[in-house]
Amino acid sequence: MSLEEKVMAQMKDAMKAKDEALLRGLRAIKAEIIKAKTDPGANGQVTEDGEMKILQKLVKSRKDSLVIYEQQNRADLAAKESEEIAVIEKFLPQQMSEAEVIDAVSKIITDLGASGPQDMGKVMGVASKQLAGKADGKAIAAAVKNGLSK
Repeated sequence: MSLEEKVMAQMKDAMKAKDEALLRGLRAIKAEIIKAKTDPGANGQVTEDGEMKILQKLVKSRKDSLVIYEQQNRADLAAKESEEIAVIEKFLPQQMSEAEVIDAVSKIITDLGASGPQDMGKVMGVASKQLAGKADGKAIAAAVKNGLSK
């Protein structure tokens, strides 16, 4: 079952239950999927990788907005963003803990034989591919930077 099919099924249930927070999050996902399908070269299809990227982008943008709303003491808007983040994260794979990211990055550094900051690009490329969808890009970058500076 594709992400779009899962979202559509849950949208029906959310409408019946009159769950506005769930519905808002699902509609955001659906809108991004439709937008991705209409992109040139997509041929009306979105790959599983593409779906993960869409979800990560949605979560990241909402987390950025959440920080801004909290700084401006807009609890009403911050609450909406938090609700949507929770809905979107249900469709993402389980996120790795900070310790798991550090362990995975350390293994990648060892496997590549990376020795210093000059190898950051090489390590980031491999780490980003291996940990895609499982860890935040900022967490990966921080782990790589720390791992290479030792």
